[in-house]
Amino acid sequence: MQQGKLGAQGPDVPVLGLGCMGMSISYGEPNDAESIATMHRAVELGCNLLVTSDAYGSGINESLIAQAIKGRRSQVLIATKFGNLGLAARGGGDAPALSGGHPDYVPLACDASLKRLGVDVIDIYGLHRVDATVPIEDTVGAMKRLVEQGKVRYLALSEAGAQTIRRAHRVHPIVAVETEYSLWSRDVETEILPACRELGIGFMAYAPLGRGFLTATIKHVDALIAQDRRREHPRFSPENINKNNKLLNYLEEIASAHKATPSQVALAWLLTQGPDIVPIPGTKRRHYLEENCAAADLQLGVAEIAGLSAAFAPGVTAGTRYPEKQLKALGI
Repeated sequence: MQQGKLGAQGPDVPVLGLGCMGMSISYGEPNDAESIATMHRAVELGCNLLVTSDAYGSGINESLIAQAIKGRRSQVLIATKFGNLGLAARGGGDAPALSGGHPDYVPLACDASLKRLGVDVIDIYGLHRVDATVPIEDTVGAMKRLVEQGKVRYLALSEAGAQTIRRAHRVHPIVAVETEYSLWSRDVETEILPACRELGIGFMAYAPLGRGFLTATIKHVDALIAQDRRREHPRFSPENINKNNKLLNYLEEIASAHKATPSQVALAWLLTQGPDIVPIPGTKRRHYLEENCAAADLQLGVAEIAGLSAAFAPGVTAGTRYPEKQLKALGI
């Protein structure tokens, strides 16, 4: 798979990464054996950027990755995150709890992730959610010390606003911002993506397939199992999903013309938005991994790209991208 640089100061990464969250939580039933086989296949295909967080199953996903990369550490780039656990750590005795971005919590979280992952250094370490109770300079200052100690190679942020990104970058270079971006979630184009480009920061686009909606296989809520977390998301409510289904018509038309899948077209569109954008679609199955990777070779015409942009114009999607409670936790 073709590679490129993650931001002006980051490592070389594949044009597509692999989001690992759904292997352990949120979507469908976990299948550890198939998930590990999928990660092994990703390495074979050159899709060797594995993206996780200590919040995914309270560390379960990191431990799963540890199994998959055993004996393969030199072949993978690991991106993990911390700080999305609310009251994240408690000291001994009557010591108060530490919030997710507290400088004293940062090294604790890092050491725990290193242990679960079974590695000596994390390639890209990110703040999963900006802590509203702690100045970003303090959190990133503690993250910077991890780099100086050799525990972390590069720093990242997730779901941070433009001004927060600028403030963080002044403390230590941020190589990537990880935020939702897809045809049906284009909010970042207004301020966040321009700020990243101004500063030479790469962009890792999570949920690039609209949490599965852009595969055109989830056209009603009954397609989701009872415990699937997407049932809580406004865009998948019966009323909104019926409205959003109409957006798929042009996507499916282009997919048919190219003998491709809607998901491949959605990823191909995202890849045309700039070489600084690295989509990280998630899957636990080798079949879908291979399908996603093939999107890197799909060439869309200028008119098709413009047509998709118009069909999925910013703000056209019915429903917010997170439930209200989770929206309040975003740092944007």
